[in-house]
Amino acid sequence: MSDGARTVLAGLDGIRSGLEDLYKDLHAHPELGLQEHRTAGKVAGALREAGYEVVEGIGGTGVVGVLANGEGPVVMARADMDALPVQERTGLPYASTATVAGEDGSEQPVMHACGHDVHMTALIGGARLMAESREAWRGTFVALFQPSEEKGDGADAMIADGLTSRVPRPDVVLAQHVLAHPAGYVGTRPGPFLSAADSLRVTVYGRGAHGSMPQASVDPVVMAAMIVVRLQTVVSRELAATTPAVVTVGSIHAGTGPNVIPDSAVIQLNVRTYDDASRAQVLGAIERIVRAECQASGAPAQPLIEKIAAFPPTVNDEAVTGRVAEAFAAHFGEDAHTIELQTASEDLSLIPDAYGVPFTYWGIGGIDPELYAEAAGNGTVARDVPVNHSPFFAPVLQPTLDTGVSALTVAALAWLGV
Repeated sequence: MSDGARTVLAGLDGIRSGLEDLYKDLHAHPELGLQEHRTAGKVAGALREAGYEVVEGIGGTGVVGVLANGEGPVVMARADMDALPVQERTGLPYASTATVAGEDGSEQPVMHACGHDVHMTALIGGARLMAESREAWRGTFVALFQPSEEKGDGADAMIADGLTSRVPRPDVVLAQHVLAHPAGYVGTRPGPFLSAADSLRVTVYGRGAHGSMPQASVDPVVMAAMIVVRLQTVVSRELAATTPAVVTVGSIHAGTGPNVIPDSAVIQLNVRTYDDASRAQVLGAIERIVRAECQASGAPAQPLIEKIAAFPPTVNDEAVTGRVAEAFAAHFGEDAHTIELQTASEDLSLIPDAYGVPFTYWGIGGIDPELYAEAAGNGTVARDVPVNHSPFFAPVLQPTLDTGVSALTVAALAWLGV
């Protein structure tokens, strides 16, 4: 461990209890994307108390704290703030009972099922330690709290609201995510790490008729079925076996009764890829297949292909990641690992891309180490270890929070340490 990291992290014992209380409060009061008003207020208050210059309301509910400490590099660390429409089933004493009104007027449960409460708490902790040990580093530390990561529109909202002109340009952007690994684990990966994600809605048009008179119809149900089957060949027959990708059809809707051939069908699908070339190839193949099957069926109108959500691939800068990995190895020892490719997706990269700077994004563990070890020994990790977005996902307080705070701090000091 560097002398700077040792100095800064010496303050962790003094703030640990307060961070645990903050985490419990954030966990118990989750808010959905672009509705994080209470959350943003808590974050802004904590940053001001630590001596940061705070900018609120960027992109609606985004918050940024800036701490200038002499000449030197500018390091930005990012945490996401939003929760998910999930009913919590962890049984924790601080479990969420929060609800919001759904589009149909019903009460919709809300839960921090993806660990964003961990991310916020860790960044607040790191920000406080940096503020309390200014003699150990030089430069500027920027703590950015982003809204609406789950829907993929929070980073865009901050950028559209002038983030790059309102917040100093960083030399590097850092971020982390708690995952279903043992608590205490940290994992870096140079190059591709998280997949791009594209969600499409495809509407195919036929000609409706009575179920007993199919000759009078162009059946969109059959058309949709043929498209779904043919889509299974995109990954298996059009990509090299060494190129990872996933095409999943998650929804098909058509018709209202068994004896009525409808005049349209709607298919919703999700695509995961790891680089721009395979992303373009897969999306192009999907469009080609959809249009060709419609033509083969004699569809009376062209299909409507809509992109309803998109996340870019998360591709870590190799030099930046190597620098962080080296710092982690010195601090965490055998708990520092190379993490595997993840099929989850993120919009983090839009922020460093908007500034034109490199970034790295790593994973930390949040699962009780004994629980994980038992499941691993039994070969039941997939069954017995709750993953992100599960109603049972509940990172253990420690060493998860200590690891998150330490990882962000050690990574930042790889640029800012004196």
